[in-house]
Amino acid sequence: MTKAFSVNSFIVGIMFGVLLAGAWFLGRDSSFVFSLSSPHAASGTGTVPQKSGAVAVNDQPAGDAVMVESVTVPPPGVWIAVREVTDGDLGNVLGAARAGGPRTNLSVPLLRATEPGRSYAVQLYRDDNNGAFDPSVNSVYVDFDTGARVVAYFTTTE
Repeated sequence: MTKAFSVNSFIVGIMFGVLLAGAWFLGRDSSFVFSLSSPHAASGTGTVPQKSGAVAVNDQPAGDAVMVESVTVPPPGVWIAVREVTDGDLGNVLGAARAGGPRTNLSVPLLRATEPGRSYAVQLYRDDNNGAFDPSVNSVYVDFDTGARVVAYFTTTE
């Protein structure tokens, strides 16, 4: 009888532990889910990350460079990539520039010029110190306060 009680107690304890662990995981704060919408991507199906103070960009005329108002990341810095926005999703990288720390009024040269009336985004990437930007190698920079990737949207004008 003692042996049966021990086995049954063990099985009930495991089931109770699994139930508590499941309740804990399901009840956690889901702050990593991006549910904010952007006026620049309102018609799209993609999700938009939370706004971060790490990068700021304003709407600007179309051209072969993008002016980033400010980047407020600590050294060793980040790569600043300009990306197309298509149907609310981030698309091709048009150009990138390295910022070794906090900067203002940084011009990012583009491989292909932006077009008037379209939406674009500036996204930050960590630098792997190899001297070149590669979005498949460099990881996306994450805001320490929100846990969200750092992206700022803008629209081009005539």
